[in-house]
Amino acid sequence: MAGRIPEQFIDEVRNSVDIVDVISQYVSLEKKGKDYLGLCPFHQEKTPSFTVNEGKQFFKCFGCGKGGNVFKFLMYQDHLTFPESVRKVAELAHLHMPEGYGETVKPLSPLKKMYRQATEFYQHILLTTKVGERALEYAQKRELTSDLLEHFKVGYAPNNDTILLTYLRQEGYTDDELRESGLFVESQDGQLFDRFRDRLMFPLGDESGYTVGFSGRRISNDKTIAKYMNSPETKIFNKSKLLFHFAEAKKAARSEKHLILYEGYMDVIAAYKAGIKSGVASMGTSLTTEQVYMLRRITPNVLINYDGDPPGIHAAERATKLFGQVQGFNLGIIVLPENLDPDEYVKKYGVEKYQAEVAGALSSMDFLLERLANQYNLHNDREKLGYITASVQMIAGLNDPVAADLYLDKLARQTGVTRESLKVTFVRERRKLQRAKNHQQAYQAPKSLPIDRPSEPKEEQAGTDLETRNPALDRLLYLFIHSDEARDYLLSQQFLFPDERYAKLAEFWLKYHQTHEEAEVTGFIDFIPEELQGIIINMEMISMPPDYSKRELDDQLRALEKSKIDQQLNDLLNQLKDAQRKQDNSLELEIAQKVIALRRKKF
Repeated sequence: MAGRIPEQFIDEVRNSVDIVDVISQYVSLEKKGKDYLGLCPFHQEKTPSFTVNEGKQFFKCFGCGKGGNVFKFLMYQDHLTFPESVRKVAELAHLHMPEGYGETVKPLSPLKKMYRQATEFYQHILLTTKVGERALEYAQKRELTSDLLEHFKVGYAPNNDTILLTYLRQEGYTDDELRESGLFVESQDGQLFDRFRDRLMFPLGDESGYTVGFSGRRISNDKTIAKYMNSPETKIFNKSKLLFHFAEAKKAARSEKHLILYEGYMDVIAAYKAGIKSGVASMGTSLTTEQVYMLRRITPNVLINYDGDPPGIHAAERATKLFGQVQGFNLGIIVLPENLDPDEYVKKYGVEKYQAEVAGALSSMDFLLERLANQYNLHNDREKLGYITASVQMIAGLNDPVAADLYLDKLARQTGVTRESLKVTFVRERRKLQRAKNHQQAYQAPKSLPIDRPSEPKEEQAGTDLETRNPALDRLLYLFIHSDEARDYLLSQQFLFPDERYAKLAEFWLKYHQTHEEAEVTGFIDFIPEELQGIIINMEMISMPPDYSKRELDDQLRALEKSKIDQQLNDLLNQLKDAQRKQDNSLELEIAQKVIALRRKKF
C-alpha cells in the first residue's frame, strides 16, 4: 500500500521550479513591477487580474479568487490531485518520484485511457503491419514523413468494422463503456461496429495533450464517403472548446512569440513541416469565443492563416471580428496568393517563401480595410464616399489612438482626402460609438462567459471574502509567521487570535516551524487544510512591509481589542432596542450599564 509522499521530496520538487516558468506554459504573463500579470485561465475576463508573485512563488486571481503555489495551479488547471500535481512538477524538474508512491496518482479516466489505447493501436497498425502498408504509402505520397507521423501520432483504421471493437473488448472494456466512447456506431439490433474504417487517423488532444477524439481522413477515391470524419461529442470531447495541436503549440509559442490559427489540421502539419511549431486549428467548425480565450491565455500575438480562396478569406474576416471582441490581441492575417491553402502553398513554393508570408502578415485593420475596399469601385465618387465613411467607422472602433491616427493617415493617402476632413468624421463616429456604448451599459445586464470547470476545493468559499477579513488580523498573522521576534512578543503577551481560522493557522505554523528547519510559506500551504489556504494566499499577495516595531504590535493589538469591543457594543445596542420595544425597564437599565462600561473601556 502506498504511503504519503515524503515532505522532503515535496519541498525539493517545489523548490526546483519557478512558478513563473510553469504558469507561462499555460498563460501569457507580462511583468508589471515585481509581479507578473495575465488573463486568468479559470474564468473569462477582458482585463488581466491573474497575478503571479515570483519572489513568494504564489499566484492569485483577484477576479475569481483562486490562488496558491505551483502545485495548486496544476491541480486547478489540469484537474489533478495533489500527488498527481507533485508528480507532474517533478517531471518538469527532471526529478524521479520515490519508489512506492506511484500508486498515489489516480489513473486516467476510462474514456481517456480507452482513447490512448486506441491511438496506440491505430499507430501500430499504420507503422508496423502489412494491413497498414497501403495507408503508409498514401501518407508518404502526401509528404507525411516518419517524424511527422510520430509527432502527430497518426494511425490507420483498417477497412474492418470490428477490429478496434475486438481489441478494446479484450482490454476489458464493457459494451456500455464502448458505446459512450464515440468510437463505435450501433445497429438497430444493438450490435457495435467501428466508426472509423479505411481512414488515416489524426488524434485530437485536450489542453493537456490527452487524446479525446479523432479525425479520420478517407484514403480511398470513393467520393460517396465523406472525405473527413470527426468523433461525435462525448463527455470528454467538445469541438467548440478544443484546438488541434494546442498542448504542443502553447509550448512552442514561448520561443516563436505567437500562435498561428489555421482552418484544418493538415495546414498545421504543413506548417510544422516548415519549421513552424506554434500552429493550431479549430476542428471543422467556426471559431468560438471559448477558443479565442484559449489563445489569449497563451499569448496576445495571434496570426490567422486560413485558406486563400473566397470562403477562407470570408472565414478569416469573421474570425478577425470575433477576436476584436476580446481586448489585448495583437492580431495578424496571412493572405496567401492564388487561392492556396497553407499545405498547398508549402508544397508549391517551399518552406522559405511560406515563412516570408508569415513574417509579412497584415494587421487585422489593414486586412479588414482591404476587404472593405474590394466591395467598392473607388473610381466612382459616390462609391468612394461610401468607402471612406465605412472605413472611418471601422477605424473609430479602435481603442488605441496611435493606431487610429496611423490608419487615418493611410486612408488619406489612399483616397486623396485631407487628414483634417477625415478627423472630423472620425470624431463624430467616435461620439456615436460612445453614446451607443453608454446606452447599452444602461439598459443591458452584462453577459457572463463561464468556462466549464468541476467543483473546486473549499478554500475559495472560506477565508477569502474581503468582508470577513480584518487588516489587523492579517498584519499580526503575517508578522507571527515571518518574524521570530514578533511571534515571541505576541506569545509573551498571551495573545490569542480572536478569529478561530487565524488561531488555527497560528497553531499550524508553530507545529510546521518546529519540524522544518527552513520553514517557508510556500511549503506551509501544502501543510494546512484547504479551507484555510485562502487566508494565507491573500495575506501573502498583499504587499506588507517586513519591518515592524513594538509600538506597531501594540497598536495592532489595541485595534483588535477596539474591534472586539465595537462588536460587543453593536450586539448590546441591538439588545437594548429589543428591551425598549418590550418596555422591559429593568433589562434596559442593565444593558445600558454594560454599554457605558464598554465605552469607558474603549476610550
